[in-house]
Amino acid sequence: MTSAFSASDLKEFLSVERERVEDALGRALAQLGPKVPDQLRGAFQHGVTGGGKRLRPILCVAAYRAAGGTDPAIYDLAVSLELIHAYSLMHDDLPCMDDADLRRGEPTTHRVHGEERTTVAGTLLIPGASLQAYRAAESMGIPEPVRRDLVGELSRASGGGGMVGGQVLDLLGEEEELGAPELDDLHRRKTGALLRASLRMGGIAADVPPEGLDGLDRYGATIGLAFQIADDVLDATASAEELGKNPSDAELGKSTYVSLFGVEEAGRKARELVSAGVDALKAGGLASPELEALARYIVERKR
Repeated sequence: MTSAFSASDLKEFLSVERERVEDALGRALAQLGPKVPDQLRGAFQHGVTGGGKRLRPILCVAAYRAAGGTDPAIYDLAVSLELIHAYSLMHDDLPCMDDADLRRGEPTTHRVHGEERTTVAGTLLIPGASLQAYRAAESMGIPEPVRRDLVGELSRASGGGGMVGGQVLDLLGEEEELGAPELDDLHRRKTGALLRASLRMGGIAADVPPEGLDGLDRYGATIGLAFQIADDVLDATASAEELGKNPSDAELGKSTYVSLFGVEEAGRKARELVSAGVDALKAGGLASPELEALARYIVERKR
């Protein structure tokens, strides 16, 4: 796979894009915060402002630009995806799910603000994300039917057929030996659905033609699975201190791509998926150095 981005180019690109995403998250919280009850505001903000790769909004912006979009307000639309991602991590870390103490090297939200407040505050991020997406699309002059389409994309990716359904399958799969088809289905929902929606929302906001949207959709589907495989490899090869989280999936008794295929074969599968995703982009007429570099980053990242 080739890319016009060098490693240093990619590092600079991610740094600049993360800063822009953080600015947009600050604007979103300034608008949404006053709507949140005082006793929940600390947990609400903690879950969103805990850092991270901000990959989903960055992918959305990159897809928007690849499709010809130019409005800088795209960042305000893109952070609706990060609000949903933050909610999912807040709930994933709860004692009834992964019972995690650390996230990105810091205490998880429920360890700081308690289980009840974290549960309710995380849930409030769901309608908050939809409101953020709709208002941002409106400020961009996107027609009302398309605004509804964008909110629909976000809702489908985060609902029972997507992320929430994947979370359920993840819980049911603990201490079970899942085969490759079951593991693929779980992670296409739990991890892949929101990544896929990131690409689709960027394309829809830019009024991309059908073949371009198909290319973004297939790119999103493949890198979503590659992302999870890379996570499993990191989970098996890096320490909790390096990853900034605990417990590991192995400690939770979960099936992983590494437990199925081993580290080397799992890594090869992730790289194959990334190549297929880049090919899908090109087939849709959307060759993009930014998206190619992001695909490479997904399988080469260290945390």
